[in-house]
Amino acid sequence: MKRGNWTKTPLVVLLGALCWAFTISTNAQVQTEKSTTVGRTTMQVELERGEVVLVDGNDLVVKMEDGTIRHFPNVSESATATVDGKQLGIHDLKPGMKLQRSIITASTPQTITTVQTVNGKVWHVSPPNSVILTLENGTNQSFKIPKGQKFTIDGQEVDAFGLRKGMVVTATKIVEVPEVVVSQRKYVSGTIPEAPPADVPLLIASGEPTSSPRAESPAETTPALATKLPKTGSDWPLVGLLGLILVSASLGVRLLRVV
Repeated sequence: MKRGNWTKTPLVVLLGALCWAFTISTNAQVQTEKSTTVGRTTMQVELERGEVVLVDGNDLVVKMEDGTIRHFPNVSESATATVDGKQLGIHDLKPGMKLQRSIITASTPQTITTVQTVNGKVWHVSPPNSVILTLENGTNQSFKIPKGQKFTIDGQEVDAFGLRKGMVVTATKIVEVPEVVVSQRKYVSGTIPEAPPADVPLLIASGEPTSSPRAESPAETTPALATKLPKTGSDWPLVGLLGLILVSASLGVRLLRVV
């Protein structure tokens, strides 16, 4: 059993080498050229604005301009935002910061054209599907005939039904593949919210600060009492009172004498 395996191995290697060499020789007969035609690039700019709500590790929560809440998980350590001229990372962002993300998308249309050319002598043809050509190195190779394919024979173009054995032909296959190359760049900028203004003393015209208003004491608001009572009458009542007293005293003396 082991001897049989050893005898088959060189044969397999030999067949593989022959197939590889045949592939190289036949492919060498087909000339392929590629070219790319580039169109005009169009640019599209999209702006997104929001306010930082929460920064938790590498997770960022932003309240967007339209009021929606967006969660940006696992923000890269290399991602930066230009805030007031400074490059800030995810861990430098603080709640209240205003952020703006600019998304610039560039779209470039292009067409890749592939031209394959083969020269050979018709060995067998099965119109309109395939043809076997004898190439310059003497090997035969089968080619599938595309729909509408034309062959050049003595300067004239014919289709697959016009091919005959022994004819020397040149076949050219052109394939055009349109595609759009899209590239995108993102920039994040922002601003730090201004701190609320501190209490500033009022200034008068001379530029000196005025004292802050204070409550007035009752002594300051109550008017001072007058030191002298106002004069409300004359001295005649006092004179009458003295006369009455003297009359009463004289009557008392008379009563004592009578007794």
